[in-house]
Amino acid sequence: MNPNLELTRRDWLAGTAVAAATWAGVTSPLAAAEPRKPKAVAAILTAYEKGLHADVLIGKILEGWKQDGGVGPLLTLSSMYVEQFTDRDLARSLAKKYNVPIFDTIEKAITVGGTRIPVDGVISIGEHGEYPYNDKEQHLYPRRRFFEEITDTFRKYDRVVPVFNDKHLGPVWSDAIWMYDRAKEQKVPFMAGSSLAVTYRAPDLTLPRNCVIEAAVGIGYSGLDIYGSHALECYQCMVERRAGAETGVKSVQFLQGDAMWKVVDDGVVSNEVFQAALGLVATQPEQVRKSPDAALFLFQYIDGLQGAVFMLPGFATGSAFAVKLKGESRLLATRFEERTEPRHPHFAYLLKGIERMIHTGRPSYPIERTLLTSGILDRALTSRAQQQEKLLTPELAIGYQPADYPHAPQPDLTSDPVSR
Repeated sequence: MNPNLELTRRDWLAGTAVAAATWAGVTSPLAAAEPRKPKAVAAILTAYEKGLHADVLIGKILEGWKQDGGVGPLLTLSSMYVEQFTDRDLARSLAKKYNVPIFDTIEKAITVGGTRIPVDGVISIGEHGEYPYNDKEQHLYPRRRFFEEITDTFRKYDRVVPVFNDKHLGPVWSDAIWMYDRAKEQKVPFMAGSSLAVTYRAPDLTLPRNCVIEAAVGIGYSGLDIYGSHALECYQCMVERRAGAETGVKSVQFLQGDAMWKVVDDGVVSNEVFQAALGLVATQPEQVRKSPDAALFLFQYIDGLQGAVFMLPGFATGSAFAVKLKGESRLLATRFEERTEPRHPHFAYLLKGIERMIHTGRPSYPIERTLLTSGILDRALTSRAQQQEKLLTPELAIGYQPADYPHAPQPDLTSDPVSR
């Protein structure tokens, strides 16, 4: 296990004890622990409205975990760059309220208008706003451009700080691998990904390390690009814990219509495991084959595991995962919950991971997970554009070790996140 990717209980307690003790307004003996000093961050944003990712991440730095004025992370916001100001913009009013400058370039935001980099981290949220789509229906958010300008600034001022990129890399593969390579080249502590990898799981489920997976199925909903990334991250954060850890994916195919159900009927994808996942997110699972927009991301891992994530927009009501482990007669399944109150709390657990990276200088979990899921999604949408052709993917031979990083606790916010 790479020690830089391992989260120990001691690290978790030290980094989040004070904030966690007040997260639900409860008293904890951990509240007496000596807090670390807050670290300063710059926020690079496409848009900032209520409910957008900028709001439920950056808003928690400004206004506390529950965005009600209470205690928040040990982070302070030094500056913002906002690319698009809408008629529902919150950035300007909050900047005025909390005396946070908004700059007109990314370089100025990271240097806070000066001649050096005084911030300790950068949060880049290239999500939401008016941006074009390509012919594969990928929403072309400027994540690579943001990261390029961030890292160009690091190079110019000869200082590197940790960076978090919201959601998947890219969104096209050439941009995703460019971002990864640039981070490696400049030795940037780099994290990315979905809040659903660290959200509440109902029932609570963590697969044991080095388990042997016989079959695994994921389910997602909504748009293929916007929610395919979430569904793939939910799936990957589970299967990466299998024996041998992650070695990558050798082929990807997009299937729809009769072709997708044929792989279920032929046993390529376990119908039993599919039904176990489906039952957690569909009120009428027996009607699934009537869903006109149902699609399947089918991918083969290098170690032989069959990957399968069903996208069921308009039918499924959430994201789910089910698995059959070798030697276990009982199937395991869980739903990844997206709670709205208080103020989308699963983003608080994503922010905890970001906070820890900025304080320690080490990613809380590996960027390779998000690189791999970004590649699977891009290749699946490419297969779709090429009449469901199966694509060989030597570029996705991405290996890594998982991190034992905790997800949000069950059953609700009244439980202390560090007392697990």
